Amino acid sequence: MEVYRLSRQKFAGNLSGKGAAMKGARWNSVGVELIYTAANRSLAMAEIAVHFSLATLPGDYVMIIIFLPDDISIEKLNISDLPDDWNIFPHSTSTQSIGNKFVVENKYCVLQVPSSVTLGDFNFLINPNHTDFKRIKIIDTVDFPLDKRIFR
Repeated sequence: MEVYRLSRQKFAGNLSGKGAAMKGARWNSVGVELIYTAANRSLAMAEIAVHFSLATLPGDYVMIIIFLPDDISIEKLNISDLPDDWNIFPHSTSTQSIGNKFVVENKYCVLQVPSSVTLGDFNFLINPNHTDFKRIKIIDTVDFPLDKRIFR
């Protein structure tokens, strides 16, 4: 399976989860490493676009295409598995607890979660500390300028 990650050029060559660990995010607390990816390019773009205005939009984004082996261990969560506040903004600590537990338990390499931005789509969170992480590879990195009409 291929998953997608939109990243600033200077961070594109390294899949580590350290960026998410620095600030925390919807599915992880500060100090917990997770790599956020999306099921498709459009979702990867939408997940970034909700955080910027036209004035603050960096111009050096690249799309990273990541290969997940078909037999990689994936835990799948549906909306019915999540607390009522799973998709609020700003994000809740309840979803951070879910992601933190996923990383600490280390049973699966990937956690599939519903997107809070695009209902019906899924994000794939990769645990860089899982033993199968070494099987995940960057296939390609391509320039991906964001269309400024999105930010009107």
